Amino acid sequence: MSYSGYLIDLDGTMYRGKERIPAAKDFIERLQAKHIPFMFLTNNTTQAPETVCRNLADNHDIHATPDQVYSPALATAAWIQSQHGGDAHGHSVYAIGELGLKQALLDVGLKFNEFDPEYVVVGLDYDVTYHKFELATLAIQRGARFIGTNEDTNLPNERGHVPGAGSVIALVERATQQRATYIGKPQAIIMDQALRKMGLGRDQVVMVGDNYHTDIMAGINAGIDTLLVYTGISTPAAVAKEAVPPTHEVASLSDWVL
Repeated sequence: MSYSGYLIDLDGTMYRGKERIPAAKDFIERLQAKHIPFMFLTNNTTQAPETVCRNLADNHDIHATPDQVYSPALATAAWIQSQHGGDAHGHSVYAIGELGLKQALLDVGLKFNEFDPEYVVVGLDYDVTYHKFELATLAIQRGARFIGTNEDTNLPNERGHVPGAGSVIALVERATQQRATYIGKPQAIIMDQALRKMGLGRDQVVMVGDNYHTDIMAGINAGIDTLLVYTGISTPAAVAKEAVPPTHEVASLSDWVL
């Protein structure tokens, strides 16, 4: 089946940590040769799109432009804009997160406000402190809308599975007794915002990823076809037990015909 556009996960799909996946480079070059639009969809809010592109180019010989990278940071900013008729200028936010998140919020005209913001956005922050949690908790108690970038409880690195954004957000959820509105995969919000940016309908694209519970469920939740590639987290045995199967499954992206 042919698609007009591709939404593509990164880690486990394009590479495994620092390890290259040769079929991934070939897959992207095939898309580029046929002028098929694609967008990398990552749950990482700590890095700006330019940094993601440098990593792809320098470490994996995969070449893309920053506007082909989309994260919950960008989707959160776009979603807040959508709550105000497309213009977030003059509205306020308090954010727990790294530069990638804060820059995305600033870029759409949001003002930072620690005391009585309209929104509190919580994401992964490598220097999170009790004081930051305190400010977020009190602002939500005062009525701020509570947004979580993504639900990933852990992140794999060379030391093991360390706390992810979902673990940071969970602390604020417990402190406020409120559940966050989540933006990133597997939620539909990031998918809807990515489609809007691409200018394509949900029946025109396919979501490509290695993780059934984030990538594939994001597609399912958004009503988008899915392509699961077995080069990362999910296994055929585990996926066979799921109630809703992926639309397509391949062992390698080299098996996929555009």
